[in-house]
Amino acid sequence: MEAVLAHLRGAIERGEYAIGDKLPSEAELCRTLEVSRPVLREALRALQTMGLTVSRTGKGTFVVASAVEDPTFGDYAASDLMEVRRHVEIPVAGYAALRRTPENLDHLAHLMDRMERETDTTAWVAMDTLFHLAVAEAAQNPVFRRVIEEIRDALARQSAFLNELGGRREQSNREHRAIVEALTDGSEHDAVAAMAHHLDRVETTLTDIVRSPRTADGPTEGGAER
Repeated sequence: MEAVLAHLRGAIERGEYAIGDKLPSEAELCRTLEVSRPVLREALRALQTMGLTVSRTGKGTFVVASAVEDPTFGDYAASDLMEVRRHVEIPVAGYAALRRTPENLDHLAHLMDRMERETDTTAWVAMDTLFHLAVAEAAQNPVFRRVIEEIRDALARQSAFLNELGGRREQSNREHRAIVEALTDGSEHDAVAAMAHHLDRVETTLTDIVRSPRTADGPTEGGAER
């Protein structure tokens, strides 16, 4: 999928498909690129998330931008989502370290165990959003949970995007584990630092994907963080 995405993204960025152009049909692209339809559709979804294309029901996929600037996850731009996450989730982690209950810790530990064993990206992404909700719940303030609920769909879309294109799952598991350990220790300082580090790595991977130079043959070496 990464190679298909790189090929199509490169063609758009080089102007082979100009703004307003319609991409070839799925059937034609599958034949040309010699890939299955599910793989192609994943790549087309990624192009749309990057803001390069838009899919119009019954009409096809059209180019709407010549370069990636700010991916969109659901209703929110990536830059807006990251700004809010930093202002909400970092202090929330600190509150959670001070206020978490044994039940909160048990729930988080159970989630971590499942996430570390999970190999299916879709299932892992679902648990990723549950993890961030669980941290908000541990802060014992329903408003924090409501905020995370509001951006939950965007978080899931962002998580899937980063895992498909940035190989983030194992690293995320380590970062999540550090957050849980800080909450277990009741250390506000460590919890804040662990969440800040996690969001730093999320943003770095996102930036790498957006800025990664592409060629017609596939992703260049040294692109997205692994």
